[in-house]
Amino acid sequence: MFDKIYYVVEKATNMEKELNELENMSLVELAKLKSDKDVNALYLKLFGQNGNFTKLLKKLKEIPQSERPIIGILANKIKKNLEEKISKQKKLVANNQLSDWLDVTAPGTPPKLGHLHIVSQTISEVTRIFERIGFTRRRYPEIEWEWYSFDSLNMPVNHPARDDFETFFIDLPPNLKMGKVVLSPHTSSGQVREMERAGKPPIRMINIAKCYRPNWDISHTPMFHQFEGLVIDKGINITHLKGTFEYFAKEFFGKDRKIRLRPFHFQFTEPSFEVDITCGFCKGRGCRLCKEGWMELCGSGMVHPNVLKAGKIDPMKYTGYAFGWGVERTYMMKQGLKIDDLRLLYSNDIRFLEQF
Repeated sequence: MFDKIYYVVEKATNMEKELNELENMSLVELAKLKSDKDVNALYLKLFGQNGNFTKLLKKLKEIPQSERPIIGILANKIKKNLEEKISKQKKLVANNQLSDWLDVTAPGTPPKLGHLHIVSQTISEVTRIFERIGFTRRRYPEIEWEWYSFDSLNMPVNHPARDDFETFFIDLPPNLKMGKVVLSPHTSSGQVREMERAGKPPIRMINIAKCYRPNWDISHTPMFHQFEGLVIDKGINITHLKGTFEYFAKEFFGKDRKIRLRPFHFQFTEPSFEVDITCGFCKGRGCRLCKEGWMELCGSGMVHPNVLKAGKIDPMKYTGYAFGWGVERTYMMKQGLKIDDLRLLYSNDIRFLEQF
């Protein structure tokens, strides 16, 4: 019994040793070759009908069945490596890059550099646009208390957004005052935090951060980015809000795109609006992404007095407006891109990402 096991192991070990030795010897020989003829000759010597590698591979049938898959994987790996090295050597020979002379003072070949991801590029562009009109970039936690995400924003305990179908709750003990721990469902959780930080107006904040909601379709992903705008001061009204949107749309999307404000309802703003922009994919005609030619980009409105009170700001003295835009959805509407599925941005398909 033990003799049989030893025989199986010995056969496999010998085959593995022969494959590794053949690979090492071939690579050493390949490095010395300086003509296309010699490189081709080595290839035939290895992989021709009577080549060394071909003969060695025929011995695979002598290996016991239980060991063949392991040796087969190793053989394929070695063959692929040798073929790649031979192909590389042929290119070096063809480009006359195998001269014995070497200038050690010559600069090296720099590695190919990557670039920022599309979302990072968009965040930088959005930040610059708002900085030009006096907004200051802030950043607040991605792991947040329920109080900042909902209670301080005038959202009652039974509000649908607080259901685990809409929000990711973290399995941690709740705080008596702050409630449960959540993955921040929106950048609006930074509004009251900013009021607490500033102490008193004027406030002009742009908060760009990751948000989390259990949604997944052509225009939603479970993790996405928002940028939150918050302006609070004396005499702030809807015309300031609309003027900010018009400015941003002109700077980011171009002069030929149109926006519209639709009356809506949000717990933390009153009055509230949704902001739409003509779809950059179909130019307002209607497609599977936008359905009717318009793409919803933003929820906005005048900051609710209860939210100002939660941030310890007197609503009788100050007013403000706030808005939340989806970074990915905003980028999809950029002129000429024609991206009809938001999930492409996170697909890791290098052919897609290299275009940007």
